[in-house]
Amino acid sequence: MKWDTLEEEPCSLSRTVAVVGDRWTLLILRECFLRVRRFEAFQSSLQITRHLLSERLKKLVRFGILRRVPYSEAPKRYEYILTQKGLDLYPVIMAMVHWGDTHMGDERGRPLLHEHKSCGKMFDPVMVCSECGEPLHAKQVHVHAGPGRRGADAA
Repeated sequence: MKWDTLEEEPCSLSRTVAVVGDRWTLLILRECFLRVRRFEAFQSSLQITRHLLSERLKKLVRFGILRRVPYSEAPKRYEYILTQKGLDLYPVIMAMVHWGDTHMGDERGRPLLHEHKSCGKMFDPVMVCSECGEPLHAKQVHVHAGPGRRGADAA
């Protein structure tokens, strides 16, 4: 498996890693979920080079995770807005944040707290079964080959 061909693999995780699997892209997505939209704001917050930031933003636009929307005509400037495809990455980012809060924290505690607007409570993200609503744990899941698996259609 080669890094530059991951998006062609018959594996959903490989295809996802091909798009968001580097540290700068994940941090850019974090900033997007924190409502950062403009190039200079990303650069200032992340302390990333202009070249690297530009490359990562172009990739996220190319894969339909962000869309580029003009906000100024003179000079021409753009904001980067999460598409639905990008918003669908929220549970992934939140799962990583929760893991970091649990396993990488220090004595100061969590750097950010997340409040559910509907109930007003601080929360931890939880992954649940879409069918029964129970929390999911790795040891309670069995995996089966799906129709997209390489060789799955050979009978």
